[in-house]
Amino acid sequence: MIRVYLGLGANLDAPLQQLQQAVTALSQLPQSQLAAVSSFYGSKPMGPQDQPDYVNAVAALDTTLPAETLLNELQRIELEQGRQRKDDRWGPRTLDLDILLYGEEILATPRLTVPHYGMHQREFVLYPLLELAPQLHIPGLGALADIAKQVPRNGLTILTPGLESGLAAPQR
Repeated sequence: MIRVYLGLGANLDAPLQQLQQAVTALSQLPQSQLAAVSSFYGSKPMGPQDQPDYVNAVAALDTTLPAETLLNELQRIELEQGRQRKDDRWGPRTLDLDILLYGEEILATPRLTVPHYGMHQREFVLYPLLELAPQLHIPGLGALADIAKQVPRNGLTILTPGLESGLAAPQR
């Protein structure tokens, strides 16, 4: 099993419920077990500010799925929850699921870059990840705790508490 960290985000169509549904879907992935989910955080949007605030979280998943297969599964979940892929990179969305870390691997394929290319600059990734894995070392970047110290919270607020290991489906 490989420990994978996933970023979750939504700001359309009841974003809190979108993330709750996504966590349930993640808990049902084949060859995988959901280990933990951070608190849900409210955050300001990246890019255009004329869109609703986001709800973000990080999930820890233990899996034997290859990285590209996992990416396919995440994109399937996004589509099932109404995600429409557009050219607007930082525009509003019903659900965004990103592979942040795939074990200790460094991957660069046409479809996938791991560690996630912008994670070290994003408070809505770093602080939820820090909640789950405070001792984590990010391949090629360094200690998560040291990286997080360099990134201000930028209004990041906890909306709901996280889930402990072993919980399959959240009831919030």
